[in-house]
Amino acid sequence: MDQGRQVFTVDLLERYAAKGHGVITCMAAGNDVIVIGTSRGWVIRHDFGVGDSYEIDLSAGRPGDQSIHRVFVDPGGSHCIATVVGPGGAETFYTHAKWTKPRVLSKLKGLVVNAVAWNRQQITEVSTKEVILGTENGQLHELAVDEKDKKEKYIKFLFELTELPEAFMGLQMETASIINGTRYYVMAVTPTRLYSFTGFGSLETVFTSYLDRTVHFMELPGDIPNSELHFYIKQRRAAHFAWLSGAGIYHGGLNFGGQHSSTSGNENFIENKALLDYSKLSEGAEVVKPSSMALSEFHFLLLLGNKVKVVNRISENIIEELQFDQTSDSASKGIIGLCSDATAGLFYAYDQNSIFQVSINDEGRDMWKVYLDMKEYAAALANCRDPFQKDQVYLVQAEAAFSSKDYFRAASFYAKINYILSFEEVTLKFISAGEQDALRTFLLRKLDNLEKDDKCQITMISTWATELYLDKINRLLLEDDSALENSNSEYQSIIREFRAFLSDSKDVLDETTTMKLLESYGRVEELVYFASLKGQYDIVVHHYIQQGEAKKALEVLQKPSVPVDLQYKFAPDLIALDAYETVESWMTTKNLNPRKLIPAMMRYSSEPHAKNETHEVIKYLEYCVHRLHNEDPGVHNLLLSLYAKQEDDSALLRFLQCKFGKGPENGPEFFYDPKYALRLCLKEKRMRACVHIYSMMSMHEEAVALALQVDPELAMAEADKVEDDEDLRKKLWLMIAKHVVKQEKGTKRENIRKAIAFLKETDGLLKIEDILPFFPDFALIDDFKEAICSSLEDYNKQIEQLKEEMNDATHGADNIRNDISALAQRCTVIDRDEECGACRRKILTAGREFSMGRGYSSVGQMAPFYVFPCGHAFHAQCLIAHVTRCTVEAHAEYILDLQKQLTLIGSETRRESNGTLSSEESIPSMTTVDKLRSQLDDAIASECPFCGDLMIREISLPFILPEEEQHVVSWEIKLNVGSQRNISLPA
Repeated sequence: MDQGRQVFTVDLLERYAAKGHGVITCMAAGNDVIVIGTSRGWVIRHDFGVGDSYEIDLSAGRPGDQSIHRVFVDPGGSHCIATVVGPGGAETFYTHAKWTKPRVLSKLKGLVVNAVAWNRQQITEVSTKEVILGTENGQLHELAVDEKDKKEKYIKFLFELTELPEAFMGLQMETASIINGTRYYVMAVTPTRLYSFTGFGSLETVFTSYLDRTVHFMELPGDIPNSELHFYIKQRRAAHFAWLSGAGIYHGGLNFGGQHSSTSGNENFIENKALLDYSKLSEGAEVVKPSSMALSEFHFLLLLGNKVKVVNRISENIIEELQFDQTSDSASKGIIGLCSDATAGLFYAYDQNSIFQVSINDEGRDMWKVYLDMKEYAAALANCRDPFQKDQVYLVQAEAAFSSKDYFRAASFYAKINYILSFEEVTLKFISAGEQDALRTFLLRKLDNLEKDDKCQITMISTWATELYLDKINRLLLEDDSALENSNSEYQSIIREFRAFLSDSKDVLDETTTMKLLESYGRVEELVYFASLKGQYDIVVHHYIQQGEAKKALEVLQKPSVPVDLQYKFAPDLIALDAYETVESWMTTKNLNPRKLIPAMMRYSSEPHAKNETHEVIKYLEYCVHRLHNEDPGVHNLLLSLYAKQEDDSALLRFLQCKFGKGPENGPEFFYDPKYALRLCLKEKRMRACVHIYSMMSMHEEAVALALQVDPELAMAEADKVEDDEDLRKKLWLMIAKHVVKQEKGTKRENIRKAIAFLKETDGLLKIEDILPFFPDFALIDDFKEAICSSLEDYNKQIEQLKEEMNDATHGADNIRNDISALAQRCTVIDRDEECGACRRKILTAGREFSMGRGYSSVGQMAPFYVFPCGHAFHAQCLIAHVTRCTVEAHAEYILDLQKQLTLIGSETRRESNGTLSSEESIPSMTTVDKLRSQLDDAIASECPFCGDLMIREISLPFILPEEEQHVVSWEIKLNVGSQRNISLPA
């Protein structure tokens, strides 16, 4: 393998790592920390993360040569356990990264610790949590140490092998937190067996439970002195394991999740078990067993002599051999062992003097090829790094399926290939093989894998697939004519599939091309289906109408996405096909304009109908008028015309008597054209309707004249409708009277009696003298004697009533004159200290500031004033000023104008008082002054300004008027930033 492409590389990390303390006997690593043990009892710790190291002598105070048997480091690199072996027996020590002096674990004295299992899920820098130790004599112990205590918390005995006592050579532990506690999974290996333990609670509880049940183990033949157990850790969880056993490398996956809820104690959490035979590691006949191993995600690193062979865990093939640059004195001894740093993702090899680092360079980059060669295609795809690798996997699968004539499966795989095989090559393969159905499958799968941006390619492939579907449908019809009736046939299945394809591809298929294809193959139903998908509802509705399926056509038109214009377009055909369903559909459709349906309704109405058949157009028009309150004159006119053509005119009369506009204020009482209605009713000889229309048009004379031809009672009713025009009402009753008199055919006396009876029906509107002209001149007056006398008595009563009314009027006039005289003498008394309501000065105090030149007469030395019945008093000038200020602008101008006129007239009167004017000539001037003063009094003194409407109106006025806005601005508080001071308030 090319060095640039090597997955594993070896680098010398440190040449003389023992630092003169003997030779290296063992080594462990975790989190960039390496701990080595030497043959002279020294433990040397290298922390490559911070770049320092220190040495601890564990042989101090012990007789004889001491050697470090094993060292163990937790995944975080903080906790270390080491076992020293010497003539005095074995001792185990614990040390922390922060300690300078180790702690001897006295309870383990004499026990050789071969393996340690750390609790990777719960261990921290300051606490080991539960740690399991496996010893040479087949015992398991539990240890826990807290760094702050400087000693172990406890050491407990857990378990001992009794059936086959062997040394524990490897230990691993996993935990899982569940609802009711913690579940422990423990694996341990001896030279011949792999044990598994699991249970809830604590470790002590778990192992105590095995006193009552059998320990689960796997035994393999053969023996190996350096049996090892390794877990590969991925995201802090063990993913798979490997056991270096005498028979081979036993390995498999770990599934701890499936046992979380189990309480049966099932220890079988291993899956996909396999055994790598050692014979695959050597080319010769002699089988060499590895002396040590390490485990990565996909490979085994196996130490054989001075070489490390890298074996792929999946294919079991050797992919690399790693060589080490050893010193001459160490080369003879060879590489002692391997260890791994799961946290840093590194591996180490060591001999007596040197430490070598084995680095991984993307070990999974070629795993897709490994899985592909093994025909594990799903795993190969999962390990592909780029689309080209995936294409190669799909190509192998496709070629295999095509070779085995599994064309549909091959089509699915070919469709996933994007780069290494062209679209044309694949289609030609299927065409050459004559597999049209597989070709269609390939096209459909290709559509699923194309990006949305490949619009042109998607459209072309979809169109090709459409044609292949149509070809398949026609071929099935030719092969089996009965396929149309059999719902479970392949034909029906492909039809359903084709429709689903059209539905999914409606947005990418070219509408024109697809419709031409469907039409050329004669697939009318699919054409209609596609048209509905594309919103071409006119094609769909037209098809259903041709098939006579009005209900289906109406269902299409009722869809919210269908334009309402199609309702109007197909209304004539639909109402002719099925009037009932069409009208029912119209009545349930919102936003339908009945005016646009009038042509269809007129076409339907022009056709003959059975006598007792429900007229569907009338039903719909009644729904529009009464339920929808339609106000369109065309709709009302059509309904009226249909009513007029019916034999029974009761519906027509009811329609004419309805007041459709009674809802809106000042709305019309009807919306049809009355002139059109009149012409129509006259044409159809609906006289009662004509009478009603004449009456509505206020043509009462015509209405009564026509009503007399139909029914005199109807004429009387029409005459009574006139209430606001007494002359017209009398005229109408005279028309009826004339008709009654002239129509009577009995004896003269009997005719006169009937005429007299008619007069009583008019409620006094007509008198006997009104109808006398209608009788012949030779009629005897004796026959009218009673009626004439009655009329004279009525006149006499009216004269007497008028006399009484005149006397009452005269008496009332006298009373009014007396009241006027009494008002002229009315007076009021005021206090001498009474104040003016406006200026607060006394009313009766004379003042020079109140000039007499305003048109007022002076009262001695006092200024003019007003006193109101409520008690308030005002100076005349103060009252004028107050009312002018508080009233509206127009009224204020009117008051000022009157005051100005009075001032001018007063000035002229004083100027001319020294002239020769006679008293007669000054009378008109005084009359004018009195008139102006009266108007001014009415303007300012019609009511008290403090008690009347003027004060009430002021309540609604704002305190600050809009024109006084400048005053508000002047009161604003403006902060002077420069002069602000902070004032500390007392606490």
